[in-house]
Amino acid sequence: MLSEWLGLTLDDETPDAREGRLPFGRYVLHGPGILELLPSARQTQARACVISAGIHGNETAPIELVGELLSRLEAGLIRLGAPTLILLGNLPAMRASQRFCVTNLNRLFRRDLADHGDEPPGYEPKRARELMDAVDAFYARHEDAERIHYDLHTAIRDSRYPRFAVEPFADTAIHAEQWRWLAAAGLQAVLHQHQHSWTFSHYSKHYHQAQAFTLELGKVRPFGDNDLAVLRPMRALLEALIEGREPQGGDPASMAFFRVEHELIRESEQFALHFADDTPNFSEFDVGTRLASDAVAGDFIVDDAPLAVVFPNAHVEIGARAALLVRKIATPD
Repeated sequence: MLSEWLGLTLDDETPDAREGRLPFGRYVLHGPGILELLPSARQTQARACVISAGIHGNETAPIELVGELLSRLEAGLIRLGAPTLILLGNLPAMRASQRFCVTNLNRLFRRDLADHGDEPPGYEPKRARELMDAVDAFYARHEDAERIHYDLHTAIRDSRYPRFAVEPFADTAIHAEQWRWLAAAGLQAVLHQHQHSWTFSHYSKHYHQAQAFTLELGKVRPFGDNDLAVLRPMRALLEALIEGREPQGGDPASMAFFRVEHELIRESEQFALHFADDTPNFSEFDVGTRLASDAVAGDFIVDDAPLAVVFPNAHVEIGARAALLVRKIATPD
């Protein structure tokens, strides 16, 4: 069934069985796009792993990567040894091959969002609550295991580092082994967030003290147009976690590390970014460069030291982040 689950979900069809057997374990469907894998025998090194994809519906490579993992698991090529929660995010947007339906799902993972009067209309707030509830229940069922959450994405634009990790801001320290695993998995850069961002990976790190990252695995492409061969090292990391064994490690010095210094927020309708629309992520700008103008916030000019831009998008909603501005830092110990 697992090899069919992704296709059935994309076709908006409900599988016949909510539970079933697998080689070395079983599966449980808790709801649309919510699949738990339970090993017959949990390995001693097993973590409680959440793997999510499709939080933005047009980011297809991670969804196809999840499909590969499930097919290999059902065929017995992966030996299930760790409790694993597989989540598919924005289901209508996935079916429509668009980023979201009404608003960006990956800004809504906050338990008290409605209390702040910030909850927008549409499908996405309801789906955020469903996904948060699924993560809460999963970690509660496996409370004795170390918690991991890898939220898999692809970026809208080209990048100097096509595969990079975003570390959410939270009090939980990242274990040194994570940098070794990500290096071996083919990640080329790491970006440390500077404040709460209410993304899905931030949710697991902030509320559950999980080792959690948003992993950008290339550029947005339609289904069928992705080169999954370049993601084989990432697949190897995910397979190791699903099997409950220690992943391969690499040299963290092979990755470039950055820290967010500023966020550009669109405060008004009269907002513009003053660089080309096709500027790649991590492009650097010298002191004196005007990066943005806004009728409310005014101009943003690089003033202390060069800054690089990540995730620029001038067309976000008013009040939303239009770009991150980052600087390179030393490799963690």
